[in-house]
Amino acid sequence: MRPPRKIPPRLLSDAATQEGLVNKAQCDAAGLDKYAVGRLIKAGAWSRVTRCVYDTDPDPVERRRRDDYFEHVRRRAAWAGMLAVPGGIAVGACALALHRVAGLPARLVPEVARPDGTAAKLGSEVVLRRYRSFPTVRYRGRRIAALVPALAQALPGLARGEGVAVLGSVLHQDFLDLSALDQVRDMMRRRRGSVRALDWFPLASGLDESPAETAARLSCLDHGVPPDGQQVTFTLAGVLLARVDLVWRLPGGRYLVVEIDGRAYHLGQEMLADDSVRQNGLVGTDRLVVLRYPAAEALSDEGIGPDVAARLTALRWTPAAALLRGQVELGR
Repeated sequence: MRPPRKIPPRLLSDAATQEGLVNKAQCDAAGLDKYAVGRLIKAGAWSRVTRCVYDTDPDPVERRRRDDYFEHVRRRAAWAGMLAVPGGIAVGACALALHRVAGLPARLVPEVARPDGTAAKLGSEVVLRRYRSFPTVRYRGRRIAALVPALAQALPGLARGEGVAVLGSVLHQDFLDLSALDQVRDMMRRRRGSVRALDWFPLASGLDESPAETAARLSCLDHGVPPDGQQVTFTLAGVLLARVDLVWRLPGGRYLVVEIDGRAYHLGQEMLADDSVRQNGLVGTDRLVVLRYPAAEALSDEGIGPDVAARLTALRWTPAAALLRGQVELGR
């Protein structure tokens, strides 16, 4: 059997706003019955995601090539849950993905709650949460958990590095302030598994510009070498050299600088050239010792902490009395 030659425009429009997914109700409304859907799946044009939810992209998820690949995969999980349950509300980490919060696991299990909080029979691919009433916001015609309850729902299920990165992301992007995080803490105290996650709040920093920077900072903290400064700008004779990720003050007016190269931000030739200019400017003065690590190393299980600690020991570093902030002029 041949699949339909043309997908109804209405259905294509739905898929375009839902990470390529549609559900049975949308297919029915567009005039595509279950037999037509079955032919599309049999022909390999579509695939089944979960009960009554279909992916209209013929390429398997793992073979897709796009700049926002991991964000796409996370958002796709959120949409799978919402489409699987009539009126379904994205919750937890899935809601955070739709809020554009960074630091989440690479892949998420679809999590959804029903508006009335009741149970429902779902496929094993979707987790139904039965949360008490919580604030929601609109997202492309659907409802998702508001940011504060979404954080309280998600944090207990995350690993430490992920949780601190998520908190840092909402602070860095000015999605929430510290007083709002107090609300998250209060809401979490009533949830199972939240005790360990409550210890992560003091570790969060809005100066972390990526999950890799969070991982690097935590690794250094765990190995006894907390940075003396973050996002510090160095100038020489009034000329900007660079703004760097992590800094330690060394004896004799010198500094150890750590830069984390995020893969997503260092792919193009223009960016590579810009990095080389920054690197040359930094090492062109004998007052800076520069270390650069790829994001993958910062995010690895061991992290950069052991290497940074060994180098700081050799350089006779001792903790600074006060944190470095803002700008440092090397010409003085």
